[in-house]
Amino acid sequence: MSLLLGLDFGTGGIRVGVFDPERRAITATAEATYVTTHPYPGWAEQSPEDWWAALGDACRRTLESAGYPTIAGIAVATTASTVVACRRDGMPLRPALLWMDCRAGDEAHRTGLNDHPVMAQSGGSDAAEWLVPKAMWLAAHEPEIYDSAEIICECLDWVNFKLTGRWVASRMNATCKWNYDGAARRFHPELYEAFGAPGLGDRLPAEVIPVGAPIARLSAEAAAHLGLGGQRPVVAQGGIDAHIGILGADTVDPGNLLVIGGTSTVHLFHLDADRPVPGFWGAYPHALMDGLWLVEGGQVSAGSVLTWLSRQIFQLDAAGTQALIAEASHLPSERSGLLVLDYFMGNRTPYRDPHLRGAILGLSLGHDRATIYRAAVEGVALASANVVAQALSLGVPIDRIVSAGGFSRNSLWLRATVDAIGLPVHMAAEENLTIVGTAAVAATGIGLFPDLRTAAAAVARDGRLVEPDMAAHRRCVEALERYREATTCLTPILHSLSMQKPRATDTVPRAACEEAPHARAS
Repeated sequence: MSLLLGLDFGTGGIRVGVFDPERRAITATAEATYVTTHPYPGWAEQSPEDWWAALGDACRRTLESAGYPTIAGIAVATTASTVVACRRDGMPLRPALLWMDCRAGDEAHRTGLNDHPVMAQSGGSDAAEWLVPKAMWLAAHEPEIYDSAEIICECLDWVNFKLTGRWVASRMNATCKWNYDGAARRFHPELYEAFGAPGLGDRLPAEVIPVGAPIARLSAEAAAHLGLGGQRPVVAQGGIDAHIGILGADTVDPGNLLVIGGTSTVHLFHLDADRPVPGFWGAYPHALMDGLWLVEGGQVSAGSVLTWLSRQIFQLDAAGTQALIAEASHLPSERSGLLVLDYFMGNRTPYRDPHLRGAILGLSLGHDRATIYRAAVEGVALASANVVAQALSLGVPIDRIVSAGGFSRNSLWLRATVDAIGLPVHMAAEENLTIVGTAAVAATGIGLFPDLRTAAAAVARDGRLVEPDMAAHRRCVEALERYREATTCLTPILHSLSMQKPRATDTVPRAACEEAPHARAS
């Protein structure tokens, strides 16, 4: 039996899972957390050494739960654009810049002033979250760190190095986030020089391989850390956590839309040819597999807004949050007089604006916690509907929607999202599509399946179908117009507020970024 080990590094912690391809099921799993710090508004940092420690902890407990099985293959998925500056031996020189860190907004804007052809693959400019603007920021604001860095990479590359001793980039991450030319299969170092990140091309992992390609066998040192003893399974190249979920959901072919709700929300689909997709990121050639163009949209803050409200503002624990969700679910569906804008860490789609900020509009002394929470859920749902509406307006075919993540643990969020979108949504049978997707990657890497498409069809399972309430959808259409109007009117004020730098906030552990009812994606 070829059991597979999937490693999913999320925003607030890692989840490790043993996957049995014969049963199409995760048979054992464990999680471990790490800490996020927010030195200033819009900044977010983590320690790579915390990732490694959490991996060892979660992996050992997973293997113990599974009865210490034989593992044939391993694959890793991580948050995209969590950037590490380190020595060639992997020693970090500073905390990693977490994906949601949007300090590089000005640098991202400058990338849009360059008309290099490869920039068309990212819609004309980079996002503030991505590696290249963050490297530009380091070069400008922490030159001693930048100059000392022998490697600038993402969490995925750093973890794979720790597992195998090899610096190898994923074609997915490089194409989607590094301005790598996926069509020509090459970097353009002159672009980084023009951006103000001198020598970045020499600091990135030089070798780029596709998702599912074998990197190397697990090193003896890493095997000991993971609790695998003398086992040395093959480590296959992975990618971005949500994007690897495409394989777990079997939404590979054009016409499918994958929506993963969590800390952030990600909307992913493939096109069968290159075409402009304004407001989205892409189309990225061959990012996941040859012959398909990957397109990404989504929200920077989704479940994290709900967790912030329940934990930080209402001071509720997990049980209290569940009670709040139940109370909010029973409120009348008519208008509450509230509108929540979800831009707490900026916007991905369709405005591509890192300087937008969140807002709760229409508050009165008559509003209680449940009403405010419901309005926040509906605001997050409207934002997701705004993404889908943008895709449909561009003529993108959407014949089937599959969803997973925090939706499965927050029935109010799921219902609000389906009603706002106004289309049927299939819930994935497995909540953590990333673990299932990494299993497909690992299985391909060891030759269990001939390619990723075959592997995806072999591991994925559909769950229940959720139909929209069309009366509620009609109300959402009106609410979406108010959402867009409020965004237009408030953008100058929100931009101004985003530039202010009040005191640094306290350290924020995983619970503040993500909890069971709001779960994870990035």
